[in-house]
Amino acid sequence: MLINRFILQPQNSQNMEYNRIVAITGLPGLYEVVSSKTDGAIVRSLEEKTTKFVSSRIHNLSHLESIEVYTVRDNVSLADVFGAMKASKTKLPDTKDNKALKSYFEKAYPDLDFERVYSSDLKKMVKWYEVLEQNEVDYTVKPQEEEAIEEPVAETVAEEVKEAPAKKAPAKKTAKPKAKAEKPTAAAETEEKPKKPRKKKTE
Repeated sequence: MLINRFILQPQNSQNMEYNRIVAITGLPGLYEVVSSKTDGAIVRSLEEKTTKFVSSRIHNLSHLESIEVYTVRDNVSLADVFGAMKASKTKLPDTKDNKALKSYFEKAYPDLDFERVYSSDLKKMVKWYEVLEQNEVDYTVKPQEEEAIEEPVAETVAEEVKEAPAKKAPAKKTAKPKAKAEKPTAAAETEEKPKKPRKKKTE
């Protein structure tokens, strides 16, 4: 059985949630984390209903949601095993009888890897399952709802128009009339052409 730990934030809801249920080393049963601190956590026993502080220097808090169980295929979450136990019509076994424990799980969850999942693990799962059921803790995994995305028709059409813009007809070029050269006036000609001096006749 694989166990992962993480730090929980202070509880805001009064409802008992599966993601706040932990097992604590050295202490029997299951606990709900009321609030977490840098040096430990305040927990409430699901069986005795008592609240106390546990030091992280002495105890390790193992969150049930992060626990995985060995199977002959891929590892599965502990919640998956609980779900199979709830769906099973087989009566829960005596936790003191190792043979009865194995026989029960062979029917309830036959894919368990019994070479790596020990009798002590099977015993814990049965006890934890009973405690969760007594406290009506919902351990089922809720599927994430996918939000439907609706694309506006107007925007879609606009995008298509942008991708394939209509070809514009070439604009006709209009010839601009050339400016007529102004004819020089007589005065201008006289200014441009200086008069030649007349030769005096010699007698």
